[in-house]
Amino acid sequence: MADLIEAILQAKGESALERELSPEQELAVLARMLHAEGYDDHIFGHLSIRQPDGSLLVNPSNLGWRQVTSSDVVRLAPDGTHLAGRRVAPAAIELHLALHRLREDVVVAVHNHPRWGTIWAAAGRVPPAYEQIGAFLADDDIIFHRGYDGTVVDPVTAERNVSSLGSSTVGLLENHGVFVVGASVREAYYRCVSLESRSRIAWHVEVLGGGQPFPADQHETLAARIRKVGVQNLFESAARWEIDRDPDVLS
Repeated sequence: MADLIEAILQAKGESALERELSPEQELAVLARMLHAEGYDDHIFGHLSIRQPDGSLLVNPSNLGWRQVTSSDVVRLAPDGTHLAGRRVAPAAIELHLALHRLREDVVVAVHNHPRWGTIWAAAGRVPPAYEQIGAFLADDDIIFHRGYDGTVVDPVTAERNVSSLGSSTVGLLENHGVFVVGASVREAYYRCVSLESRSRIAWHVEVLGGGQPFPADQHETLAARIRKVGVQNLFESAARWEIDRDPDVLS
């Protein structure tokens, strides 16, 4: 294990890190990274990563995201049947089962109640982009699901929430939280970072009385570029920091 950790810490570039992390380790590290970004609502929230065989890796029930290790990760069949893992999946994983049934383009899905994004979900508004990182997301990347109609433990409610997302990549769920998806862990991670940054800065700017939103033409250009090429080394930098801080995440 020590050799594996050292290899990961010394890895250069995307392919090296990707090659060293198992799928279970990747989910555990992602959970820790997102917790550090404010996706930290106690034991609530859930992650899923679809595997090439169609199964889903998910975070375990009743553990905060800063506590998750590789050996805690649960593997489910597409219908939710437990396939592997010493723990059980969260009851509200129905949201992810519905999503992966409806969206073949989605590999990674994140649902949580982050500090700042949840404020805007409760206020019933999409936060404006006032700064560069928040502008990584185009306005039409974000959809607002109106109306709290029950917890997503219920399969019907879960499917209704997922259906409202359409083809968008980020959803604000009114009076609830956020939902972010991506075709890879790197894509999902930068979107989560961008959404929470956008939500935090917008709240502070509006408390001060308002400001000038990010210029529309520049916003469109930046978001289009990020959508095409991603954010280089953002995932790798945060992953190495988390592994260095607590190597047990890989155990």
